Amino acid sequence: MKQQRQAYTYALLSVLCWSTIGSAFKISLRYLDFMTLLLFSSFIAVLVLFMVLLLNGKVGLLRKLRKKDLLSSAFLGLLNPFLYYVVLLKAYELLPAQEAGTLNYIWPLVLVLLSIPMLRQKITVWSILAIFVSFFGILLISTHGKVLSFHFSSPLGVLLALGSAIFWALYWIFSMKDHREESTKLFLNFCFGFTYIFITIVILRLVGLNWNRFPILPWQGIAGSVYLGIFEMGITFFLWMMALKLSSTTAKVSNLIYLSPFVSLILIHFVVGEVILISTIAGLAFIVGGIIMQQYLKS
Repeated sequence: MKQQRQAYTYALLSVLCWSTIGSAFKISLRYLDFMTLLLFSSFIAVLVLFMVLLLNGKVGLLRKLRKKDLLSSAFLGLLNPFLYYVVLLKAYELLPAQEAGTLNYIWPLVLVLLSIPMLRQKITVWSILAIFVSFFGILLISTHGKVLSFHFSSPLGVLLALGSAIFWALYWIFSMKDHREESTKLFLNFCFGFTYIFITIVILRLVGLNWNRFPILPWQGIAGSVYLGIFEMGITFFLWMMALKLSSTTAKVSNLIYLSPFVSLILIHFVVGEVILISTIAGLAFIVGGIIMQQYLKS
C-alpha cells in the first residue's frame, strides 16, 4: 500500500507539472520566438536529465554505449524533442493555448492508428467508433463549435497541433521497441535533439532567415525556458516513469493523466487570461471520451 501511495504521489506530481505547460508555453512565447525558446528549454532538459543519471548512479552506462545505441538515439531525438516541439511550439504561436494544448491530446488515438501498420495490431469496431468520437471533438475545438461551417481560425495552427500528436505517437512507438534503460535513453535523445535545434538555428541565421522578433533576451523568456526545461522536458518524465514502476498496475496511475487537460484549461484561464470557450470544453470531453472508449470497450 505504501508503494502504491508513492506511485500515486509521483503520478499526481507529473499531472500537475504537465497541466501547467500550456500556460508556460503561451506566456514564454510572448518574450521569445519558438526556436529560441526550444533551444534554451532543451539545453536545460539535458542538464536536468544528466543530474537524474548522476543521482541514480547510472552515468557509467554512458561508457557502455554501442554504435547502435547512438544511432537509435539520433533517430529518437529527431522525433522528440526536435520535430515534436518545433511543430507544437509553432502551433502555440498561431493558436490560443486552449486549442493548441487540447488538440495535442489526440495523440493516444493517433498511436492506435499508427500501431495498425507499424505494430501490426488489429483495430476493433469500438476503436473505430472511438476515433470518430474524438474526431468530432477536434472539429468542435477547431471550428469554435461551428462544425458545419468548417471555418478554422488558423488552419495551419490546427494542422501543426495535430501534427505534433503524430510525432509524439511515432516517438512512443519507436521508443517502445528500444529496450535500453529509460533515463539513459531519454538523456541521449535530448542530447541529439538539442544538437539538431542548435544546428537548425545556425543554418537559418546563416542563410538570412532570422525570424527572431526579440533583439534581446528578456529575463521572463529565459525563466520560462528554465521552467519548461525542468517541468515539461526533464524531471516530469522521470516522475512519471517512477509512478509506472511503483504502481501495482499501469492502469491505476495512467488514468490520472486524463486530469491534466482539464486542469490545464483552468490554469490557462486564470494565468494566461484566455476565455475558455464552451466548444473547447465540449471538444475536450469528446476527445477524452473517445480515448477512454478505445481503452476500455475493446471487446
